[in-house]
Amino acid sequence: MRTLQHYAEQPACEEMALRGFGRAITEVAQGRRLSREETKEIYRQILLSEQPELQQGAFLAAHMAHAPTLEEIAGAWEAQMDYDVETIDPALPGPSADIVGTGSDYLKTINVSSGAAILAAAAGARVAKKGARAATGVSGASDIFEAYGVDLEAPLSQAARSLSQHGLCYLPGEKFLRSGWGRLIRVMRFRTIFNLACPLLMPCRPTRHLVIGAYSAALARQLVHICREIGLVGVLGVYGRCDGFAADQGMDEVSVCGPTLVVELRQGKITEYTLEPEDLGLSRARYEDIAAKPTTQENAVALLRVLSSRANGAAADFLVANAAAVLYLLDRAPTWPVAVEQARQTLAQGEAVNLLYRLVATQQRQPDCGLRILQGLLDSLKE
Repeated sequence: MRTLQHYAEQPACEEMALRGFGRAITEVAQGRRLSREETKEIYRQILLSEQPELQQGAFLAAHMAHAPTLEEIAGAWEAQMDYDVETIDPALPGPSADIVGTGSDYLKTINVSSGAAILAAAAGARVAKKGARAATGVSGASDIFEAYGVDLEAPLSQAARSLSQHGLCYLPGEKFLRSGWGRLIRVMRFRTIFNLACPLLMPCRPTRHLVIGAYSAALARQLVHICREIGLVGVLGVYGRCDGFAADQGMDEVSVCGPTLVVELRQGKITEYTLEPEDLGLSRARYEDIAAKPTTQENAVALLRVLSSRANGAAADFLVANAAAVLYLLDRAPTWPVAVEQARQTLAQGEAVNLLYRLVATQQRQPDCGLRILQGLLDSLKE
């Protein structure tokens, strides 16, 4: 059987290229599995729009219909990394991590991964946090960081400098993603392999550790196995539940309202366990106490209230638990409870807000403007 590589190597004749890609669609629809290299080549053509949109959509739908293999997902991820992602590559003295959620979860909460990135970095971890504007919730990470004064249009070199100097940077998808995925997501209304690959993109090349929140237990397991396939060395896949809700009505974060499934990749081995809030030394909370607010501004203020030690209780515990995931993953703490205590002490000392000031000053083309925005929000908390 001729391979997709064979089709790619045909003479540069438009009709032959169309027919070759069309045969690839038919073969995949009939259940043929692809190698990682074949998958990468097909998705390269899609991302670079070398095929008509009708052919692109047909392939994307046919591929998802047969549950792509780990090797195929890795190939699509590699195509995105090589052809659709602008990266930074700072020289770092140690490992760095990202913390992100897939979205599409049933229970919408305050933007805890954004706050956890800030808090974990303030506690000594190096965090290259990626994100984007809201897709399925009220506010995404880009909305929150912009509300704090971060310049989403600043060159990525400023993010690299922030990570090197302060141990924290924010990488907005609006900046590091090129036209391929952006073009597709504007017109597609069905799930594709990119829904699995995108949360795993690494715009910071040195980052090989990831805390990934998933909207289901099954997805948490799948994502961690994909992470091992693409070469990440440390991963925590988490799916949080809430007392009083069905098992499939959870959140893509570590929960303080019920049990959290943790799927851990460490030294090539995957293990699975469940954490209750009490295991972390935290009180069990109600969902209402950590639920997302109606607007981006309200979510940003709620999170900043915790980061500035003006709010305790469930919201603070929620932030501490998720920051602890980063600290534990990067071996800044030997156990989850120790990581929780480190995050709690850092929060109490005001280090998170101090770091946020430095982040805004560095990731801004007009630092004074960004700092005025942040200071204005902080001043509003005193009213």
